[in-house]
Amino acid sequence: MTTAPSDIPARAWAMLILLALVWGTSFLAIRTALDEIAPLTSVLYRVAPAALALWLYVAGRRLPVPRSPRVWGAFLVMGVLNNAVPFSLMAWGQLHITTGLTSILNATTAIWGVLVAALVFSDERLSTRKALGVATGFAGVATAIGWQALADLDAQSLAQAAVILGTLSYAVAGAAGRAWLSDLRPEVAAAGMLTGATIVMAPLAILIEGAPPISLAPDTWLAVGYYALIATACAYLLYWRILALAGAGTLLLVTLLIPPVAITLGATVRGETLDPNAWSGFGLLALGLAILDGRLFRRRPARAV
Repeated sequence: MTTAPSDIPARAWAMLILLALVWGTSFLAIRTALDEIAPLTSVLYRVAPAALALWLYVAGRRLPVPRSPRVWGAFLVMGVLNNAVPFSLMAWGQLHITTGLTSILNATTAIWGVLVAALVFSDERLSTRKALGVATGFAGVATAIGWQALADLDAQSLAQAAVILGTLSYAVAGAAGRAWLSDLRPEVAAAGMLTGATIVMAPLAILIEGAPPISLAPDTWLAVGYYALIATACAYLLYWRILALAGAGTLLLVTLLIPPVAITLGATVRGETLDPNAWSGFGLLALGLAILDGRLFRRRPARAV
């Protein structure tokens, strides 16, 4: 059952807004780090410290650590799908498009998630309402990108395609995680996934971009520390608390709260501007997400006089 907005606890609202601020700011932090380090290295610097931080949390809470080779194999695959692939695609994409547009396209994750779940799980039927929401959401994405850009193959259009492919990878990872890791504590699953991503990204980054640089500007280290420890490790913990407190439907709202944060910071700190199409596309995408959520269109029971 989906919680109505007025029924969401004040504490959940506060955590939801905090999560949107944390994740919205991560787009600026990643773009700042990319001024000095290459995309794959930026991902390695994200997943490795976050994995370490979460394993320390797991140890501190004395949570059981799985030993099954099957589970660790799932961690490796999930690390690729949920971290290595989308983080790498989006980091490269941010070299060519603004942080605000990246955050808008990132919201496509929820749209893909509905389609992937409908294909994989028998209890996730694609209803008429969901189909309308998906269609509206994708119309918003096309509008944000620009219909002409869909036919171009320049760096900007390829960067936008990379971000969208990253969101598809997130959606596939979500379905795989439900199928493979649903019996694990989420903290353990996240630590395992990030470990799998680190195992993949370390040799890949070194092979393609060389040894990770150590001598970096303070602003770069600050950005890396933020997106690794705050926007990844701590954000996972905050995400699960909101999920337990208010449910999965409420978490969809964070998708709508992230772009305004990223757009504002991109404009303020980096002087970025968004094409009017991006704003129109975000409006359509937000409408599509609202249709998927469904609660805005649900009749509220009449109050007794």
